[in-house]
Amino acid sequence: MSRPQDLGGPIPDSHHAVSVALPLWQHVIGYEEQDPQVIEQLQCGYPRFFLHPDVVKLNALAATRFAKQDEGCVVFPSPAAAQRCMLYIKKRFDVSSRSQSFGWEQLTAVILAADQQSSALKFWRFGGEIVSSRMAASALAANSDASQVCPSIAKQGTAAKLIIRQRLAELSGQPIEDVFLFSCGMSAIFAVQRVASSRFPGRKSAQLEFPYVDALKVQEEFGPGVHEYLGGSKNLTEELRRRLETEPLSAVYTEVPSNPLLRTADLAAVAELTRSHRVPLIIDDTVGSVVNVDAFLFADVVTTSLTKYFSGVGDVMGGAVILNHRSASADYLRQGLKKESGDDLWLEDAIVLEKNSRDFVQRVLQINRTTEQVVDYLAAHPLVAEVCYPRDHFRTEFDAIRREGGGFGGMLSILLKGSEQSAAKFYDALQISKGPSLGANYSLACPYTLLAHYDELPWAESWGVQRELIRISVGLENADELIRRLQDAFDAV
Repeated sequence: MSRPQDLGGPIPDSHHAVSVALPLWQHVIGYEEQDPQVIEQLQCGYPRFFLHPDVVKLNALAATRFAKQDEGCVVFPSPAAAQRCMLYIKKRFDVSSRSQSFGWEQLTAVILAADQQSSALKFWRFGGEIVSSRMAASALAANSDASQVCPSIAKQGTAAKLIIRQRLAELSGQPIEDVFLFSCGMSAIFAVQRVASSRFPGRKSAQLEFPYVDALKVQEEFGPGVHEYLGGSKNLTEELRRRLETEPLSAVYTEVPSNPLLRTADLAAVAELTRSHRVPLIIDDTVGSVVNVDAFLFADVVTTSLTKYFSGVGDVMGGAVILNHRSASADYLRQGLKKESGDDLWLEDAIVLEKNSRDFVQRVLQINRTTEQVVDYLAAHPLVAEVCYPRDHFRTEFDAIRREGGGFGGMLSILLKGSEQSAAKFYDALQISKGPSLGANYSLACPYTLLAHYDELPWAESWGVQRELIRISVGLENADELIRRLQDAFDAV
């Protein structure tokens, strides 16, 4: 999906694809600026940012049932999620709304003024408590008198969830009862944020290293504030120490490695601080993956997006929270997670996710090897100004958490010499799939900063995340073939 005419097509070629083709630099800008010539071509998108056609139909059906004139509906997977959405809307936008059971499974509609529907969709994006495309399709297909999914799907889905939890427990070395499943990685982070905030109401959190965009938004939107330590400073630990000595925090968040700059904090020093101040350390290992890193060496809780490497196919959403049972905070975290986890990974998504993840370990190990070859090529290329990759970038910090036999992952970011125009020429000519997401079995590239921070580019650049940065997630392709395609793209610059 790299040709201009592929704009808007699903990546992969699936009705439930979680990525969308944006083959040209200008397509990304058009997407961010809501250019009709781009938006009208989109058949799908990342599900928290772009409503799947079946979700659009579900919301429309709810509106015909429950909405009055000039009202709209957004359907959520549970009454609890709907109530959280209503509270968010009232608190942030001072807009009243109401809810109504959809009448199938736990689906619940939030009904509000049509011109305020975007407020509910902000919650949908930041909280991640979404109705998946498969859940929406099943709800639309259900008979008018059916209130639940058919028993065979329920049985298969329940079994699949158990297998997924067992798989994650074995890989992480944690008890299965401390593995919690969610509809996506962001809803997993949101659940942890709720637990930490309820334990320490009124306390701000802290974010270490520049994170994936919505990992920070969750803390900003659903808490009393967040202290940002995002610049890769060698004094980061000392800065956090000074903060903790003067102000109690609800939690400290970080990623291993960070997205998109692939940096890792000094987690041994950070964990010593958080433990001494009895503040939970939350580590997201999505980019590194549990195959490569053991975040439980330092974390009280680990969050991960199962949408990415765990699945690999890119046709299903999922997330997980895994509690470190050795944590001094384990008891209250476990109680809180049991309360906040609605087990909202949809049954049919669990079935697909279990199947996709059967070769998870082998895929990651192969991607590790291929990525190192690609990085070697890029680092030596005369047009490349910088390559961000954990093997060569904050290596000591990453090695402290890397598993024996683990690699450095499949994601890298590059900056080219010259202007943004050079990056655009390279991107436009690159013959691999181009769109959002990462961790797929096929390589994916995107102008990450434009895609994630278009409305706050000066802020991102102030933390060293340049607008011309290109993020590449390496897949299972042959290394020589990927390098050939990269060279062809460089030849066009």
